[in-house]
Amino acid sequence: MTKQKQISATLTLLALAVSAFAIGSTEFISVGLIPMLIQSFHVSMAQAGLTVSVYAMGIMIGAPVMTLLTGQINRHTLMVIIMLLFITGNLVAAFAPTFAVLLAGRVIAALAHGIFMTVASVIAADVVAPSKRASAIAVMFTGLTVATVTGVPMGTMIGQLGGWRWSFIFISVIGLIGLIADYILVPRELPLPSKATAKGLLRVLGNPQLLLALLVTALGYGGTFVAYTYLSPLLEQKMGWSSSAVVVILVVYGLMVALGNTLGGRWANKKPLAALLKMFMGLFVTLLVLSLTASSHWLGLLTVLAMGFFAFMNVPGLQLYIVQLAEKYTPADITMASALNISAFNVGIALGSGIGGQVTSQVGLGWTPFFGAVMVAISIGLTVGLIRLARPAKRLVKKFNR
Repeated sequence: MTKQKQISATLTLLALAVSAFAIGSTEFISVGLIPMLIQSFHVSMAQAGLTVSVYAMGIMIGAPVMTLLTGQINRHTLMVIIMLLFITGNLVAAFAPTFAVLLAGRVIAALAHGIFMTVASVIAADVVAPSKRASAIAVMFTGLTVATVTGVPMGTMIGQLGGWRWSFIFISVIGLIGLIADYILVPRELPLPSKATAKGLLRVLGNPQLLLALLVTALGYGGTFVAYTYLSPLLEQKMGWSSSAVVVILVVYGLMVALGNTLGGRWANKKPLAALLKMFMGLFVTLLVLSLTASSHWLGLLTVLAMGFFAFMNVPGLQLYIVQLAEKYTPADITMASALNISAFNVGIALGSGIGGQVTSQVGLGWTPFFGAVMVAISIGLTVGLIRLARPAKRLVKKFNR
């Protein structure tokens, strides 16, 4: 029986990782395509950056709304629907005649993204032992990090060779593979979570610690995207790397992301808040250094790779901590709390990329890491606040045990 359960959990996590790979590829694909989109649609760099921020806003709104609408749908069926919606959105983007239609396709794909990450995070945490939940979430998010390693650079290279439209067709094919993986490997009789309701949404947002944790997610994760959204122009225009070299750099950057995500999942298993504080401090220092080395060919590159190491390291811990808080304060609303945290990730992406767009147009491309560091600095202060809020509760528990 134990072996069967282990096999079931492994296969489920594999299916989730495959689908997350497809979704991760489309989330960040436009980072590598921004120079091509500027040329094709004759838009500004800030407007091209909307392909990132609009996608993030689609997830931000779509995650809780889709959770409310799909809460009682069979998990296997829902995963199939999600991937069909995802493929549709990318095909719309691939054949978009105007920039507005391209953005519409991004929104359609984003709706699928939000509900997928919400459901997949809860499933990943539920199918393993409690002590391994952050690692399980990290395995599922490995699909995103592998996408950063291979999907995004491959999509960028395909765009450079055959045009940006082929990049979205490439993503659609990956989505089809994800659809097949979900159909075969996701169990058909997964238990339904408690019904998500609008009152549950209010209960989560009305809890001070949960609300504070959501702010930490938005600012701590989103700070990277002030610079990352414009990484290709930063590498080419400020550091002097060629477009072909950028593809290779994106692969190495993705490897650093994968390493950081894996280590972050392990470190956050037992004490997620303490681990998150250290991760945010590392990211803060790295972004500050990048603001100084952004015009340096080699030092700038090394700092960018260090940014990749810290960029997604906090994701498993942030997702695990929100689930732990929901289990403690709003146990009937765990799925909604997870959905709102997915929204918070994308509030951060939208905010970060939006700030980055304004910085590039008003101050200059090289200033984007500094403003990202400011966002992360605020998240550090909020994390310290969460740690202090958690201490009185721990003291009461110890006193009661005595």
